[in-house]
Amino acid sequence: MTGLLVAGTTSDAGKSVVTTALCRAFARRGVRVAPFKAQNMSNDSMVTADGAEIGRAQWVQARAARAEPEAAMNPVLLKPGGDRRSHVVVMGRPAGSLSSADFLGGRGRLATAAFAAFDDLRGRYDVVVAEGAGSPTEINLREHDFVNMGLARHGDLPVVVVGDIDRGGVFAALHGTLALLDGADQDLVSAFVLNKFRGDPSLLGPALDRITALTGRPFAGVLPWDSGLWLDSEDALDLDGRRSGDAGAALRVAVVRLPRISNFTDVDALGIEPGVDVVFASEPRHLDPADLVVLPGTRATIDDLAWLRSRGLDRAIVRHAAAGRSVLGICGGMQMLGRSIADPHGVEGEPGARVEGLGLLDVTTEFTVDKVLRLHGPGYEIHHGRVTRGPGTEDHPGGARAGAVAGTMWHGCLEDDTARRDLLTEAARAAGIDLAPATASFEQHREARLDLLADLAEEHLDVDALLDLATTGAPAGLPRIAPGGRD
Repeated sequence: MTGLLVAGTTSDAGKSVVTTALCRAFARRGVRVAPFKAQNMSNDSMVTADGAEIGRAQWVQARAARAEPEAAMNPVLLKPGGDRRSHVVVMGRPAGSLSSADFLGGRGRLATAAFAAFDDLRGRYDVVVAEGAGSPTEINLREHDFVNMGLARHGDLPVVVVGDIDRGGVFAALHGTLALLDGADQDLVSAFVLNKFRGDPSLLGPALDRITALTGRPFAGVLPWDSGLWLDSEDALDLDGRRSGDAGAALRVAVVRLPRISNFTDVDALGIEPGVDVVFASEPRHLDPADLVVLPGTRATIDDLAWLRSRGLDRAIVRHAAAGRSVLGICGGMQMLGRSIADPHGVEGEPGARVEGLGLLDVTTEFTVDKVLRLHGPGYEIHHGRVTRGPGTEDHPGGARAGAVAGTMWHGCLEDDTARRDLLTEAARAAGIDLAPATASFEQHREARLDLLADLAEEHLDVDALLDLATTGAPAGLPRIAPGGRD
C-alpha cells in the first residue's frame, strides 16, 4: 500500500478537514494509516511524547488515525516571526531561520528531510494520507516544491484536489488548478472533492458533469457545510469575530486576537462549557463587557505587546484586573502580564531588546536561544522565554498568580477538565454570575468531532474509492489539458 495527497485550490479550502476525515475513516476499516504534511507554516504547534514539535493539525490527524504523533508526520514546520522571516523546525527541533529571499532556492535541505520522513512513514504504515499546502498550482514556486506536486512526484502519489464552494468560483478554480500544471503533474491528479456546500446537492449535477467532461476527473464527493466541522485549525485566517460556545451565555470570555497569535486552540475547550461565550477581540470596547480576558500565546511577544499598547488594549486589560475581574495569560500572554521582557540574544528581533510588561504579575522574562519543549499531562511547553517569579506572586499550575490575574506557560492546560472548570468558576464568582454546572469532557468532545468528520466522509464521499486510489495509484491514461498539459 502507498498513499495519496490531499491538495486544495486555495488555503483553507478544506485540506486539513478532508485529511483528518480520511485518517479516521481509513482507521475504522482497520488500515494502519499515518498523516503527513511535508512543510507546515503555522504558529499553532504541539509537542509529541518524545519532545518533538509538530504542527497542531498533524497532531490531531494522528489522533484521528489512532496513531502516535511523531516528528516524521510534519518534518518541516515554519513558524512566522515576522513578514519576511520564519523560524524553522526540522524533525521536531529548532533549525535556524528562513528569510523570504531564501524561500525559492534555500530549501534543498528541507526537501531532503521531508522526503526522507515520508519514505520512512510509508515503510511503516499501510497508507500515508499527505496534506498539501496552499495550492499545488503556485507556479512561481513549483521548481523547488516538495509539499504539493513535488511530493506527489517523489512518492508517485495520486492527488485529490479539494475546492471550497462557499467562496464562489470553485469550478473555475478546479479547472484552472489542473490546467496550469505541467503534463507529468496532471497525470497524478485523479479526483476532485467539493467542501462547505450549502443547499440541495442535486443542483450541482450539471456543473460536476461539465468539469468531469472537461478534465476527465471524477468527483469523489461533496462535503456539506457543518458549523461543527472545524477542528484545531492551523490558520488564524478567520479569528476576527470568531465565536464559540453559547452566544446567549451568562459568562463572557474575550480572547485578545494578537497579530502573531500562536496556539489559539488553547481556548477551544472554553467554548464547550454550558453558559460560556467565547469571542476573539482586537478592540478595547470588546474587552470591557467580558468577565474573563485571555491573553493567548504569540510568536513575537515584544512586537505584539507593542501592538497591544498601540490600540489601548493594555489599558483595557489593566482596568479589567483593577475591577477584580479575571485575567489569564498563556505563555507569551503570561510574559506580557509580567514586569519586563528581555531579549539579549535577539531570539525574536534585535539583540538587547528590553520592554516593560503590563505589571499585573510579579514575573520577569528573558529569552534564551534554547527552546523548551515539554509535556505536562494535557498541557505542554513550547517557548524560548525563561520566566522568573518574584515574591509578589502565588502558585499557579505552570506559572503564577496575583489575585484574579493568573499566568501559565502551559499550552493546552484548559483541556484538563478540572483546571478549566476551576478557572471558569472563579471568573463567574468574581463577576457575580451563577454559572451552570460544568459537565463537559474535552477529550470526549474531540473524539466526537473526529467521528463527526468520519461520519460525514462516509456519507458524502466515496471512501472506498479513495482508499482504492491510495492503494493502487493514479489511473493510467488520464487526459492532459491545456495549457500546462501541452507537453
